[in-house]
Amino acid sequence: MKVVLPPLLIVDDEKNMRASLETVMQDEGYDVSSAESAELALELVGQNAYFMVITDARLGGMSGYEFLKEMAKRHPDLPVLMITAYATPKLAVEAIKSGAIDYLAKPFAPEELLHAVSRCAERYQLIQENQALKNASMPQFGLDRIIGQSEGITQVKDLIATVAKTHATVLILGESGTGKELIAGAIHALSDRRDASYTRINCAAIPDQLLESELFGHEKGAFTGAIRSKSGRMQEADGGTVFLDEIGDMSRPLQAKLLRFLEDGTFTRVGGNTELKVDVRLIAATNRDIVSAIRNHQFREDLFHRLNVVQFTPPALRERGEDTLILAKHFLEHFSASMGKAIQGFSPAATEVLQAHHWPGNVRELRNAIERSVILETTDHIQPSSLPNFKVESQLGSSEANENLSQGTYQEQMHFHERQVFLRKLSEHDFQLESTAKALDLPLHELQYRLHQLRINLSQAPDTPES
Repeated sequence: MKVVLPPLLIVDDEKNMRASLETVMQDEGYDVSSAESAELALELVGQNAYFMVITDARLGGMSGYEFLKEMAKRHPDLPVLMITAYATPKLAVEAIKSGAIDYLAKPFAPEELLHAVSRCAERYQLIQENQALKNASMPQFGLDRIIGQSEGITQVKDLIATVAKTHATVLILGESGTGKELIAGAIHALSDRRDASYTRINCAAIPDQLLESELFGHEKGAFTGAIRSKSGRMQEADGGTVFLDEIGDMSRPLQAKLLRFLEDGTFTRVGGNTELKVDVRLIAATNRDIVSAIRNHQFREDLFHRLNVVQFTPPALRERGEDTLILAKHFLEHFSASMGKAIQGFSPAATEVLQAHHWPGNVRELRNAIERSVILETTDHIQPSSLPNFKVESQLGSSEANENLSQGTYQEQMHFHERQVFLRKLSEHDFQLESTAKALDLPLHELQYRLHQLRINLSQAPDTPES
């Protein structure tokens, strides 16, 4: 991988010295920028990318040592080389303490300077290569990772393709397991930021007192254990995309700071006063009822409106029709290949179970169920006995499923509920018709008749000779 170096910045108030250093560096193939004061240099570093800075110790206005300290606060990861004509061991120690990566005394041989610059160039290239390798090892995102053909999923894919080309802030609302992270990843992968950093942060997984530091960084001594200044994830993601998952769990004080950041990309580190600015695209997601959170004063309404430039609401799996079987087959192929098993598909009885369950855990629950079934299955087709019995899962999310059903006709609702009763009872009794009929207090022939009427096909269910 070839990494293109950004320019290096020379800071010196003597015009001849700036010109001399520029000539030496340009002759070695480096791109060079210059500033006649530390104040101008700080402004340039805040606006442009550099792989290092070379500064004189004595400058008009802010001194080189003061400049070093400001650089250590604002840009601690950018190496600064100090040059001075008044070299003493004490000043050298002060320069290193202030944040200089190296210290050269005038007069110096050009080879000394070039060697120091070469080390900084190699350092920058290694950092960029490591970041590229890190990005390559992350899960790859794209529209092809969002599997399904239902109308709701098709609309989500179309909206991703449209929104990804912009820089708009995105809010993703929906139940857990509906693919919010896949949507965020696809937006980044299709955007013009795709070659830059993609940073994912779970706001619910980081203690509230540490989340601000994680996002925006902190200064040395800002709190116990802050032994040095640290850049936050926002600064590290400059030019890229940041995905804040479970943003509904963020505290209100931090919500206020995020709101300010969304206005113009500016922020201050914990314990700091210096205002920093970055260019990142923000994508946020939550599975909480955001309207209820706003009404209960748990989430700021102004932050909601600022995040809600474009809103995605991926449908729950129970609303996606045949996508359940499409996803189940996809996961079956994946896990069968990874475990070295030759499982060809699902038995009709297993298919019935998959279609009847309302999947409160959505795609994540389905994925786990198929992984379990591949581990346990000993035949060439998944049987109901290899699937979870869903006794606990069936009690989750039932209110949402019932609410959706309340829109159907009387006959449709009765058909659904009767089918659910029979499938659940069959599952509880391992699809044994005799024991199921006994549990329902029905004659066997009546149970068989009702299953036929409800189109529940158990002709290939395991261990059911009476079927």
